[in-house]
Amino acid sequence: MKQGEELSNEQINRYSRHLLLPEVGIEGQKRICSASVLCIGAGGLGAPLALYLAAAGIGRLGILDFDVVERSNLQRQIIHGEEWLGKPKTESARARLRSINPEVEVVLHDTRLTSKNAMEIVKDYAVVVDGTDNFPTRYLVNDVCVLLGIPNVYGSIFRFEGQASVFDATKGPCYRCLYPEPPPPGEVPSCAEGGVLGILPGIIGTIQATETLKILLGKGRTLIGRLLTFNAMDMRFRELRLQKSPDCPICGENPTIKGLVDYEEFCGISRGEETISQKAEIEITVKEANELLKRKSAIQLIDVREPKEFEICHIEGATLIPLDELKGSLNRFDLTDEIITYCHHGVRSIKAARFLREMGFSKTKSMKGGVDAWTREIDKKLPRY
Repeated sequence: MKQGEELSNEQINRYSRHLLLPEVGIEGQKRICSASVLCIGAGGLGAPLALYLAAAGIGRLGILDFDVVERSNLQRQIIHGEEWLGKPKTESARARLRSINPEVEVVLHDTRLTSKNAMEIVKDYAVVVDGTDNFPTRYLVNDVCVLLGIPNVYGSIFRFEGQASVFDATKGPCYRCLYPEPPPPGEVPSCAEGGVLGILPGIIGTIQATETLKILLGKGRTLIGRLLTFNAMDMRFRELRLQKSPDCPICGENPTIKGLVDYEEFCGISRGEETISQKAEIEITVKEANELLKRKSAIQLIDVREPKEFEICHIEGATLIPLDELKGSLNRFDLTDEIITYCHHGVRSIKAARFLREMGFSKTKSMKGGVDAWTREIDKKLPRY
């Protein structure tokens, strides 16, 4: 709804439980209904927070995602359903949100957020909610929000643990104040590599939605300057105080970042890695690996995943040596051995292949795409996870 408009009878009925709250009331609900919020990601975190923001009556709700719905998403991404498999997550989300509240204007951004498009997309929203799962995008979201003076409602999840905060450089610290430097590439596994309890994003996502509504209402104490952590196994919340860093390169006393940068390079994804030709030399496709395994029975096929993953599925003839145990297992190989390493998607296996080559096993290759690519291209009878 537009600023200055009154709530209709239908809206009064729909939002009546909000209207009964002294902290919300008619004026508060009008603020919610005239607000614009951008949800970056329509996955584990984006699903519950978008559902609750739409139900609350956010006037203009942006959904940004470039991925399609996969069956493995359905364990936690409750906004999607079987009928949307293979279709864009943004369109699936819009259909579900319209069924909850047709009054909400759902704006789709079916694209990857980049340094080139971020300023143009984000500038039209009052609050940004970060539901992403990778470090380059988190730093990008932070920087664009700082530069535009927009609150960034942050959340992240992994296995049984999650955390949430609100970064608003006009009132407190930003994401860079908490994490000045990203972790080395591959050091922190994604949910696809390490797993996640399906309910966990629902808990963290609803916390993000709660903080968003408090910001729009101007009520309550938000998580600005605080990091809320949650451990589902212990069912325990903890709170850490955050301080604005005077040396922060973007929100500190003497900022050096004046615009958006190359975030993949900043996170070390392209910087310090092999060149394209070097990476191609160490990697092998699943089809090439399959042909080699058929021709050469002496090839060592090493699965560097964890035992639980090996139980789910594995390539016939593979030997399980988790990545953390590889260093202590070198005596199992000869320097002349031909070795192919693989994992779930190819992240851990290329790390293993680099290590083995450094140790003198020059005939080592990493299987690109991991067992996931193998199940799609070679053996479709194996389960995907």
